[in-house]
Amino acid sequence: MINTIKSMLGKTHEGTTERLLQLSLGYFFLYVITGYLAKHFDKVLGMGGTAYTVYNTIGGMLICNLVVLIWGWYRFKSSDYTNFLGISMPREFLYIIPSGICTAVIIPTTTLMYVLPISVMVAMIIMRASVIIISRIVDSIQIHQGILKKRVYWEENVGVLFALLAVSIKFYYVRPGDFDFIHNAAAMTILISYLTAYSIRIYIFNYYKNTRKPGAIYDTKGFFAVEQISSTLAILLAGAIFFYSIDLATAGEKSFAFQFKDSLVNAPALWKEGILAGLPFGLVAFFSVFLFMFKGRTATFAGLVNRLTSLMAGTAATVLVYLLIKGQKPPKGEDWAGLAAILVALYFVGKAEKKRACELAKAHEIEPEKSSEITADCPIEPEKKD
Repeated sequence: MINTIKSMLGKTHEGTTERLLQLSLGYFFLYVITGYLAKHFDKVLGMGGTAYTVYNTIGGMLICNLVVLIWGWYRFKSSDYTNFLGISMPREFLYIIPSGICTAVIIPTTTLMYVLPISVMVAMIIMRASVIIISRIVDSIQIHQGILKKRVYWEENVGVLFALLAVSIKFYYVRPGDFDFIHNAAAMTILISYLTAYSIRIYIFNYYKNTRKPGAIYDTKGFFAVEQISSTLAILLAGAIFFYSIDLATAGEKSFAFQFKDSLVNAPALWKEGILAGLPFGLVAFFSVFLFMFKGRTATFAGLVNRLTSLMAGTAATVLVYLLIKGQKPPKGEDWAGLAAILVALYFVGKAEKKRACELAKAHEIEPEKSSEITADCPIEPEKKD
């Protein structure tokens, strides 16, 4: 463990456990900051709800697109090209762009699930559990299709069970009426759109990852860039259509439509600060996507690491809010019980990672760090050269 920690403090190789830990820690800390800022703006600065979400999202989209444009990530690297409408382009664009459109669906539906007639607690349970379940289903589908050649370890399956337990503990506190949204057409449309878009996106992540031939380019930065640019264009187009379709005179002041347009027409005093607060929110997206697409891992494993990290960050953010913002409540008993289940899930995830890293190192799919425990505990034969 000490060697692993030392290794992750410096530059790491693609696909190693140390790189995985670096991404997880980055995701964790940025998620904590994002969670804290949302509460700080709402409870301390008085800018919350839809107005904060709008400007926070603008900031997040700005940082994502600035990074991919300034650093040139949009120059997607591929060894397989095709002609589309007379234009030569990487064949991967045929599914990366749809993945970006799915992202454009996920972003607003996530917000809408909190403002429509659905319990916030139930919305959080559905969103967190769905990613874990979808990831496991995607593995089963791609194994059946012959796309995924790896098997899902039993430790990963146990991790899924404990992760779902951590999420579902709050079901004990569900009140009568919390599930009445199933009779609401608008709420169900939003929910189904969210689940469908996430399912397609996770499938595409793993299709790209699992169809790379030996020696083929695996350009996660380029994938992220193309996906983000296409999602931004889709959101801007949909946002413009939605904006001009709203009549503030007839829309109810409590409706999402009214609050969305009003926040742009009558910008709040802290709109610039709201955009700046979106920077860590945007940076979270980098780590989230790179975890989902982490080299050599199953969708089950990647989905677990992603969701378990965000769940732990959520608890940490709640503690931070309690300590720094007057009048806020500490995590509840069920939150600590959920954290205990998360730690058990992480134990099994760690066991699965050790086995997978050894498997990948033996197959020479990754290059372990010299001081890594994998190097010491997993005998690796030198790669045969033709």
